[in-house]
Amino acid sequence: MNDTQRARAGWGFWVICLLGLLWNAGGAANYLMQTDPAHVSNLPATHQALIVDRPVWATAGFAVGVFGGALGCVLLMWRRRVALPVLLVSVIGIVLTVVHTLNVALGGVAFSAVEWVLIGVLPLLVALGLAAYARGVLRRS
Repeated sequence: MNDTQRARAGWGFWVICLLGLLWNAGGAANYLMQTDPAHVSNLPATHQALIVDRPVWATAGFAVGVFGGALGCVLLMWRRRVALPVLLVSVIGIVLTVVHTLNVALGGVAFSAVEWVLIGVLPLLVALGLAAYARGVLRRS
């Protein structure tokens, strides 16, 4: 891609990339805070049920989802084609996290509707939206 094409990115591109980066950075901070038992002990019981005894595959999915999403947003800002595969791998990580959440819910933990939206639906929609946006941006470049 040449400099003329790079200069054409409008403010909307930057807003979406920066919001995606902030969203995923927040998820990464959340991931890191969950490694502190003192922090986890102060969370609501439903959140603790997701974190305590979380299987390795779900922990890996969470890490891949949020760190991959952040990296994918940075790569998209740089207009690197590898941004799309990175964001798609991030989606897979988020799917693993949502599957774990469903398993915990089926095990008897009652999540509120707001928790379902914030823990399951919204992260998946954001990850899918960022991947779809990256696909469109990279296709045009």
